[in-house]
Parts: sequence; structure tokens; C-alpha cells
Amino acid sequence: MTTATKVPSDIAIAQAAKLRPIADVAAELGLKDDEVELYGKYKAKISLSALERRKPKGRLVLVTGISPTPAGEGKSTVTVGVTQALRRMGKNAILCMREPSLGPVFGVKGGAAGGGYAQVVPMEDINLHFTGDFHAIAAAHNLLSALLDAHLHHGNASGLDIRRISWPRTIDMNDRALRHIVVGLGGINAGPSREDHYVIIPGSEVMAIMALATGIADLEARLARIVVGFTTTKTPVRASDLKAQGAMTLLLKDALNPNLVQTLEGGPALVHCGPFGNIAHGCNSVVATKLGLALSDLVLTEAGFGADLGAEKFFDIKCRLAGLQPQAAIIVATVRALKMHGGVKKDQLGAADPAAVQRGSANLQRHIRNVKQFGVPVLVACNRFTGDTPTEVEAVRVACVAEGVELVLCEVWE
Repeated sequence: MTTATKVPSDIAIAQAAKLRPIADVAAELGLKDDEVELYGKYKAKISLSALERRKPKGRLVLVTGISPTPAGEGKSTVTVGVTQALRRMGKNAILCMREPSLGPVFGVKGGAAGGGYAQVVPMEDINLHFTGDFHAIAAAHNLLSALLDAHLHHGNASGLDIRRISWPRTIDMNDRALRHIVVGLGGINAGPSREDHYVIIPGSEVMAIMALATGIADLEARLARIVVGFTTTKTPVRASDLKAQGAMTLLLKDALNPNLVQTLEGGPALVHCGPFGNIAHGCNSVVATKLGLALSDLVLTEAGFGADLGAEKFFDIKCRLAGLQPQAAIIVATVRALKMHGGVKKDQLGAADPAAVQRGSANLQRHIRNVKQFGVPVLVACNRFTGDTPTEVEAVRVACVAEGVELVLCEVWE
């Protein structure tokens, strides 16, 4: 595609797409009617019984990236696009992505459903309320917060030191005024006054726990171990001490089931849990990944933030706890981002600057070396922007060759 060709906006492409009924996508995967719960025509939840009846058989590929910049790298776009390409080649491939948070959608970051012609749809639903998973997480999280304050109000039998309470409240919105607050104002029935704070839902420990849970019983056991604070003698007080885990699990029983949607080309996509590798482990859920491996031959999944954070957490936390063995890793880079790493300001990225790309490629090379330490083959995807010049792309290729890896020009956005 030439730079003169106009690509419609993400939302225009998504709204123009002709979606398959999600029941047809589920049937193509071999899922039975009792394993699928429809959320309208184009979204569904897959019962955990579908995983219990099948054994994982597929191979897992991780998509990660260089250190993030305001120029954008496009891990989600590449993950979607490569999955679509594999399916066009006749491969039985499925996509496992992280679930977007509402906060960035109404901030400056936008959505997380891919871009251009490499998107998951229905894009608007996925980026907004979707199937209600994050609302369920907020309810379970804030239930524990309410139980904690009720415990303090009714005598504090555990001896919690209100100066050592570590459990926050949560909301899926960038509401700066709630970052640091005082609760318990209003008299004797309002509970003790104390400092508190809110975190965004991707920063909720409940979200991280749900992403790692293998089933309802495991979820409840993990929730029970949450530390809400410490006594004056620094003894931890847990959710189980407040008898909170059962009610929290009940609120999450439907949210634990993976979500099934589709790519723009009608291929299956499991979108569940796990955004924000900088404040959580930044991976989609274990149950969604294992379900993908049970239903297909190839699973492409992404990890948040750069490879030194997202990929590290993917290998060290998710793979270790879930017994997963990835077969390969793709590192996503863009010419624009490498120019920023090479010292170019964002408003000057439109000008060709191969020397800046060369300087910035030190970041990419370090990530290549990081990922190689996990013993998997590494491929670099140069997520091409229409303004990239051949000499700039060549500078990226030279940097990859120096590290013994192949650079593939990735044009899935177009």
C-alpha cells in the first residue's frame, strides 16, 4: 500500500465490518451449546466445563514489545493481524488478548482492541462495558473494602492497625480526586476516620488473582489469602479473617468464564482479564489461554508493557504458575518508537531520520537479548506506519541481524 492510500479510522472499519453470529464461531471451535452463554449476537462466555472436558494440545506464541513510547508500538494490532494471517494460511489459530480497561478509553490512551484492519470486534463493546467482567471485579474488590471498614466499626476483633491498612478501593476510571481520600467522616455510624485511596481496576489484586485462577475453588482460595493490612505487631490480616472470600467468589463466578468474540475476518478471539503490565502481571487469563490451547493448534497471546516487564512477568509468573511452555516470541517495534528512543521528539517523528532509528535500536536489541534468555526463538515484527521510509526500516533490520534474529515487515494495520 502506498502512503497516498487513505485507511479509514479504526471505528469506521469496525462499524463497517460484517460480523458472524458468535454462535457460529463457537460451533466452528467444536463448542457445545451447554458450554456457550450468549451475550447478545456477537459476544459469548465459555463455561469452564469446556476446558474440563478437553486437554490443551496447541502451541503458544507470545507477542511482546520494546519499551513503550507515546508514538505507539501496536502489540495488540500485531497479535490480531498475525493470527488473521495464520488463519488465511489455513492454520488452526486462535487469539488470546487482554481485556481493555475503561479508564484509558476516556483518558488519552484509547482502546485496546487492535487497530486498522487488525481488530477484534465488536470493538465498541469490548472497549466499554463488554460482558461486565470489570464491574464484577469492582464489586468484589469494594465488598472487601466495605467488610474491612465494617470490621473496624464493630470492634476490630483482628486488631488491625488503621495506619497499616493496605487494601484500597477501586474504580475503572481515571478519577484523580480519588487517588488519596479520607473515609469515615459523618459521625459515630460512619466508622473510624482514616486515610484511604482508589486504584484503577487493572491495579486491583482481584483482577490479577482472577487472571491466574484455574477454577472457582482456586479463585476462592487465592482471594482468601489477600492481605488487607497488619496489626500493631505487624501480623498480616487476610480476607479470610473477615470471612470475605465466599461472597467475593460469588460475585466473580460468571466473570471467571472467558469471553469469546471475533477478529475482523471472523476468526475466534478469547478476550479476558489482564491489562497493564506495569501495575499487574499484564497477561490475559490462564483459563482463556488454556482454553485456546485446547481448541486450536496455535495460540497467539500478548503481554503488557515492554519485554523487560510484560514478557518477564509472562514467563516468570503466568507460565510458571500455569505450567505453560511457549514455543516462540515476537517482539513488536516501530520505526517511530525507535526514533523516540533515539532522541527525536514526538512532533518531529514525521521527518525521516535513519540515524535516530539506529540509535534507538539499542532498546530493541536489549529486549531481544532479554527474551532470548528464556530459551525461545525470537522474531521481530516491524509494525509499519505509512510514513516509514525504506532506509529507516533497513536500519531496524541491521540492528536485528546484529542480534541474530529476523526482522519481518508487518503491515497488518493496512
